[in-house]
Order: sequence, then structure tokens, then C-alpha cells
Amino acid sequence: MNNRQITLKSRPVGIPQPEHFELKTVAVPELKDGEFLVENHYLSVDPAQRGYVNDENNYAPPVPIGAVMRAMAVGKVIASKHADFAEGQFLYGWFGWQDYSVATPASVLRKVDPKQAPLSTGAGLLGINGLTAYLALHDIGAPKPGETVLVTAAAGAVGSIVGQLARQAGARGVAVVGSDEKGRQAIADYGYEAFINYKRPLEPQLKETCPNGVNVFFDNTAGEIADSVIRHMAWFGRVIQCGTMSIASWAPNPTGPRIEREILTRRLRLEGFVIFDHIKRYDDVAAKLAAMLNDGSLRYAEDISSDIAEAPQALVDVYSGRNTGKKLIKLR
Repeated sequence: MNNRQITLKSRPVGIPQPEHFELKTVAVPELKDGEFLVENHYLSVDPAQRGYVNDENNYAPPVPIGAVMRAMAVGKVIASKHADFAEGQFLYGWFGWQDYSVATPASVLRKVDPKQAPLSTGAGLLGINGLTAYLALHDIGAPKPGETVLVTAAAGAVGSIVGQLARQAGARGVAVVGSDEKGRQAIADYGYEAFINYKRPLEPQLKETCPNGVNVFFDNTAGEIADSVIRHMAWFGRVIQCGTMSIASWAPNPTGPRIEREILTRRLRLEGFVIFDHIKRYDDVAAKLAAMLNDGSLRYAEDISSDIAEAPQALVDVYSGRNTGKKLIKLR
């Protein structure tokens, strides 16, 4: 059985480009005791993958040159030498950008029930994107009725869910997006009441859309947008740091305005959120999100390609904001 793989060809600095990757075809190895073979159906494309390949990554070793690109995927067990993973089961885990993955239990994030929701949602809405939106917003942001929740990358895989959850909590969502078209989509589809186009001057837009300040800042981008928003926070506001998409490289560390006085005088709470700290809660939250999807109270969008060779360019597109929903590569 042949296995197509996207491997890391060279080490990028900043955002990886298609030339940093290579498409290879190899044979699928024989399973050893304790392993199982996953046939990937949907490959995930995520901003965090930049950190997986850069030397600036300080929380996990980078993907070695020549290795399969680290990625999450939803797939089906088609052969098994492990008692807990039977043929026919669907799983979500670290299966990489490839057709088939020889996996172990350490590779698995959760088991997926295709009856719960469409299978593709297991890599997006019911994967780390939806789980991040739900847990980060409620655990750290704790929005109250009438408060203003401002979200960067608001039309993306996480932000599109945050806006709807904020509205359900009675809060007023303000979307930060890269075009008026995406802003209108955020209002029409994702629960937001207003939007800011970051390609226009930020200060007047912040004053207009957030006249009483920002109570909850759900930040997926960092950088100059965050520098501006932090100075428009309401007293006792909460800042959720979920991503840093706007920073092309952390080597050397970029510099910007100091925010310590804003944190002090505005009595702000600032906390980082990494979804992998909350694995034990995945199934419960996924069930809640699936129930919302099925009763019509939650909407989601997907941007799906069908060629594994498109995965590297898809990552570039995510960073440039060209995707129109959760970016996935459908293999079968």
C-alpha cells in the first residue's frame, strides 16, 4: 500500500512556504504490537503549524527535516494490533499530512462519532478550533450580558465560533477582520454586531464600535492590533491570548508599546490559552457543540481542498486570510 506524505524539505524562518515542503510516496510499514493504521479522511490546516517547523519554537522540538508534517487529522482505523482501537473506529489525532498513519494511543486526541455530526467537524468545530473557542471564552473571558467581546481573526475557524458563543451569553461581539466582506459575513453568520477592518486606521473604529471599552479581548493575532485594543480595554477587562498570527517571526523577538501600565491601571487580567492543557474536557465540550449544531443555534463554515499537494499553499492562505472557513484537505 502506498502512502503519500507531505514532508519538511527545509527549515523556514517565519511563515513556511510551499518550497519548504516536498510530496513523497512511500510504502506503509507493517504494524507492530500496540499500533494501529489510520486511513486519514480530513487533514487539518492550522496557524500553529508555523511553530511546529520553526527553530524559534520553544515548547516542543520542531519537525525534523525529511519528516512528515505534524498535523491533526480525522481518520478511520483500518487495521489494528491494539485492543482499544478496533477497525472501523474514527479518530482525531496527530496523524500528519499523509494518507495513512501508523499510530499509537499517544497519537489520539479523541474518538469521533460520525453520527454526532458530519465527519469533517471532528477536525474543526468539534476539534481544537471549536473546543478552544468554547473553553477559552467561558473559562477566561466569562462574558456577561451587555459586555463587549472583541475578537481578532473573527471570521476564522476559532473566531467564527467565539462570536456566536458570545452572543448566546448575551454579550455584544465586535469582529476584527481583513475586509468589509468578511465583516459583513461575521455579522450575518457568526453572531457579531459590528466589525473593524484592520486594514483601515484602528483608533477611530475602536472608538466607534467600542464606546464603553472592551470587556473581553479574544486575541488570535497579537501585534499592532493588540497594541491598540489594549488601550481601549474597560476596567477589569479580560484578555485571552489564543494566537499570534500577525507575528511573522519570533527570532529575534519583536518589540512594541509597553502594556504594563495599561494592565495595572485598567486592572486587566491577561491569560494565555493552549487547548492541549484541557484534553480531559474534549468529549464533554464536543458534545455540547454538536448539540448546538444540531439544534441550529451554531453555524460553521469550512474551506475544503481535495488534493494533499495543496496543503502547503493552504497554510500560506490561512496566514493571509484567504480561507473562508476552517481549512481542511479532504482525502476521501
